[in-house]
Amino acid sequence: MRDLDYLKLLAKQFPTATAAGAEIINLRAICALPKGTEYFFSDLHGESDAFIYLMRSASGIVRDKIDETFGNLLPEEEQLELANLIYYPRDILSNPAHKAKDTPEWQRITINRLVNICRCVSSKYTRSKVRKKMPQQYAYAIDELLHLDSHDEDKRGYLRGIMDAIIDIDMGDDFIVALSELIQNLVVDNLHIIGDVFDRGPHADQIMEELMSFHDVDIEWGNHDAEWMGAACGNPACIASVLRIATSYNSFDVLEDGYGINLRPLSMYAEEVYGDDPCDCFQPHLLDTNVSDSVDPRLAAKMCKAISIILFKEEGALIRRHPEYKLDHRMLLDKIDYEKGTVTIDGESYPLRDTNFPTIDPKDPYKMTEKEKELMNTLVYSFTHSQLLQKHIRFFFTNGAMYKVVNNNILYHGCIPMNMDGSFLQLETAKGSVGGKALMDYFYERAIDAYFLNGENDPKGKIYATDLFWYMWCGPCSPLFGKDKMTTFEHCFIEDPDTHVEKFNIYYEFSKEERYVDRIFAEFGVDPERGHVVNGHVPVKTKRGESPIKANGKLFVIDGGISKAYHSRTGIAGYTLIFNSRHLALAEHKGFRKGSENTPEIQIVEQMKHRIHVGETDNGQELQRQIADLEELLTAYRNGDIREKGEIVQKRR
Repeated sequence: MRDLDYLKLLAKQFPTATAAGAEIINLRAICALPKGTEYFFSDLHGESDAFIYLMRSASGIVRDKIDETFGNLLPEEEQLELANLIYYPRDILSNPAHKAKDTPEWQRITINRLVNICRCVSSKYTRSKVRKKMPQQYAYAIDELLHLDSHDEDKRGYLRGIMDAIIDIDMGDDFIVALSELIQNLVVDNLHIIGDVFDRGPHADQIMEELMSFHDVDIEWGNHDAEWMGAACGNPACIASVLRIATSYNSFDVLEDGYGINLRPLSMYAEEVYGDDPCDCFQPHLLDTNVSDSVDPRLAAKMCKAISIILFKEEGALIRRHPEYKLDHRMLLDKIDYEKGTVTIDGESYPLRDTNFPTIDPKDPYKMTEKEKELMNTLVYSFTHSQLLQKHIRFFFTNGAMYKVVNNNILYHGCIPMNMDGSFLQLETAKGSVGGKALMDYFYERAIDAYFLNGENDPKGKIYATDLFWYMWCGPCSPLFGKDKMTTFEHCFIEDPDTHVEKFNIYYEFSKEERYVDRIFAEFGVDPERGHVVNGHVPVKTKRGESPIKANGKLFVIDGGISKAYHSRTGIAGYTLIFNSRHLALAEHKGFRKGSENTPEIQIVEQMKHRIHVGETDNGQELQRQIADLEELLTAYRNGDIREKGEIVQKRR
């Protein structure tokens, strides 16, 4: 039996046998419900419009529920209109083009349709759970509409009364918004983001706002996320890397409009230093017109070159600070012959595409000029004092980690680094050798230490600690990166494409085989007969015949592929993995076009042996523990060990 002191504490919450018994009944009933639907996304890369659409449409499930509810009762066109209203209720209702049809009769019909869909998507939840997700101001009305029997003659007048009141006081549109957002909320029970919220896309900030408004979300960090985490901490190499990517895609929306980062000092510096330099090697890649704050490409190229040179200097200083990284060979500024215009890499000499280096001293190539130092101090201040960025990065720590094990699924962004013999790669640390799960735990613990270190008291120590985020971004032993090197310098300055190759860790070959994935299950304590690995990071080249399903169905690669930079290589826009009580399914995304039909195609990839109930999930196991505690409390009440209202008494022996 539990310690009486513990049961006494529990008795404060359930002060009578009746209260304890009622809660046992409630929890057992919840355990008997079907498990909620989990959604797995990865590699969002700042593509806010596409992600928000996928979130609100539940990757096509809302569209299925509309069809399931109305079938042939509504034509295809009206079903699509209803779906778009659920996804974007505020935008559609405020559109002047909609005003002509927004009559009381239209509102009445629409509310009825939305209530029917709400009934469909809420059927697997308790009334209590559904009520908690309702907007408070409309909770009573919605609850009544959801559970009234419209066939009961006595209730029809009551139902009409509710509807008439909503419309008569001109609250119809507000009520439609409330129902639409409730449907969005109900159709996804748990949301897992498997890395790379950030990158070249226009608005990672909007993605973060959407995630933070969601009721149950976790983030498994990606290497681009680690880069931004380091930048938010004020790490100069991470800041320079973030800015190099932004300038190379002429994408400044998230920096300036989203986070208020002032880039004018960088543009002024770049214009001053590279005024007559065409910077041909640094011309920005323009993915589309989905960027509102683009600058003159000629200026963007100068900004990209300026911050790239600073990046190589900052990386050189960082590598010198950390001999344990064993990355001296990636310091390339000192491998340049500035007179001949060549660079030597791995014993081979290559001509440089650009030889104009006005800010590099060949005798000390990693020395920052005074103007570079001044610029970086300004940029560090901007990143560390952006309140919205700091709020979003803190969310990465409160709701994120290197990996997550949930309901027999192991979620991580990049890889579990392996050696050629299939063993887990070991990283030498001050605490000894770590590999596999221990390697992931090591990076997580170090990241927590680095983020929460007080930089005001020890700014140099803060920079040293946050160098870890740069290594997580591009280090060869980083589980988030999973490659032997990042060839940024080679891409910028060397024509030969052989120098651009970044070799993936052997994990990506071994993870196609079931026996190696079983080793990962054993490492994380997951049942190989029931488990799955859900992985991101590497776009699936569907048009070349690649499949996201590996290792006999035990591993899924669901790189979101949302970034337009990958579409020409993949042929699609990535995947969502959907795990409900009956099956696992993959939703294949289309290239997102606003105003077009973007509903993903859904394919069931694994049927569950039986319908999974809440009691069989991780959450259900926690509920079972609570039930066991309550049963002991109930026994204590009945035996007289604890009097009702929580008072402990001594039993007579």
